[in-house]
Amino acid sequence: MQQSLNPWVTSAAGPDKASEQAPETYMPPAAVISAPLRGMVEPDAADRLPRRTMTGTATLWITGAHGGAGESIIAGLLNGARTTGHCWPVLQDGSNPRVLLVCRADMRGLTAARSALTQWASGAAPKVDLLGLAVLADAPGKTPKALRDFSAIVGGGAPRLWTLPWVEAWRHTDTPTPPTTRDYQRFITDIAALATGNQPSTTN
Repeated sequence: MQQSLNPWVTSAAGPDKASEQAPETYMPPAAVISAPLRGMVEPDAADRLPRRTMTGTATLWITGAHGGAGESIIAGLLNGARTTGHCWPVLQDGSNPRVLLVCRADMRGLTAARSALTQWASGAAPKVDLLGLAVLADAPGKTPKALRDFSAIVGGGAPRLWTLPWVEAWRHTDTPTPPTTRDYQRFITDIAALATGNQPSTTN
């Protein structure tokens, strides 16, 4: 995860707060960008995610930057998470929803995520607590370097970035189970801590 020399901001990120905690206290990664950026130009209307008023409650709202982003898969891994149907959620009680943006690691997905993050960073999105961006592999094997590099650039516009590998077993079931790999276990632990308020989330 890129925590410094972020191309979206002009100064390096501050020290990682996790390193200051007692060894027995788990803390997820600190946010690189914590709020919309001054002077950021909002994307064209056609490139913005719509907003949707959500009924009911959720610990975390999963927003796909595009169709096939993996909203349902990620929501199924996280307790209390619900999908938004590729929309920024707006809550009926006026509070700021906690949101995780997700996309696929192909050019279409990363471009859509860049537009969504630009929308958020410009202040054009509704007010949300954006936890970060999760980029899901779009195919088996190693992601090409050009896409890995682009993913790092796009992820620099999110408070936090998680890059998640391909899970072959998910192709053969309609009820994905959490993988036991380190990447996913750390991701699930990070999100659980952030979604339950163990570390302050970001505010738009």
